[in-house]
Amino acid sequence: MKFKIAVVFLVIGSFFRVHAQELNCKVVVNYDKITNANTQIFKSLETSLNDFMNKSVWTDKSFENQEKISCSMFITINSYENNNFDTTIQVQSSRPIYNSSYTSTVLNVNDKSLQFQYVEFQQMYFNPNSFDSNLLSTLAYYAYIILGMDAETFELESGMPYFQKAQEIVNLAMPTGGNGWSQTDKTNNRYYLVNDLMSNTFKPYREALNQYMFQGLDVMNKDLKAGKQAVLAAINTLGELHKTRPNSYLARLFFDAKADEIVSIFSGGPSIPIDGLVDTLSKISPINSSKWNKIKL
Repeated sequence: MKFKIAVVFLVIGSFFRVHAQELNCKVVVNYDKITNANTQIFKSLETSLNDFMNKSVWTDKSFENQEKISCSMFITINSYENNNFDTTIQVQSSRPIYNSSYTSTVLNVNDKSLQFQYVEFQQMYFNPNSFDSNLLSTLAYYAYIILGMDAETFELESGMPYFQKAQEIVNLAMPTGGNGWSQTDKTNNRYYLVNDLMSNTFKPYREALNQYMFQGLDVMNKDLKAGKQAVLAAINTLGELHKTRPNSYLARLFFDAKADEIVSIFSGGPSIPIDGLVDTLSKISPINSSKWNKIKL
């Protein structure tokens, strides 16, 4: 993603959500790896999942069509046999920037372990009080993660009710022993993602997300320099978190969503003092060092 700061933040109208709203979700099912099955079942699955994500009621808030959170889920089927699916799921969400035509990525997570059963045309109903389907529980979990993170970009702590919903899903799923739900599974999974999002230890992550989006990008249309300074402050906040929790899952997700955008922000527009920025970024996210070296000091 490349954009010119001076151009992107042109005022084209007033569009600004105060609270998280419902979803405008595109679900894609990729079955390129499967060569020995009737592809109709995969097309039916894709249709059913799009209906499930976009027609389910996730919140008690009223919303307009233009207020829905844009998100996507890309499900890759690795194997399929007797209605058993072994897949990965890439989940992304974004939101528009105030008074701008630009949308910024908020979440970009690659969940590498999603197994489920699906029979074509089966009814898709999520019961929040019981674990009935690994597939629907996973999608509902990410719906609440998306809602929570979107809310946090506007107001600190406002995402907590949604994270709590996601944690309740984890608690119901954990006894099944399914991949991704357990603290004994691995550190980068659904259990740890929502645990970290709700933890006071990782509050600086939520603060940095809010600084970056609400105090940073959202003000750039009226004060580009102030917006860039807020983005810099967000990175420094993550730098302080890195000192106590190095190589955290949340920090990795932050830069999975923001790395290219950060390079663009600090490669144009009015200059601000950024001494130490590249060094801080390289410490927090060394995997993106080649990108950080493109930032012009």
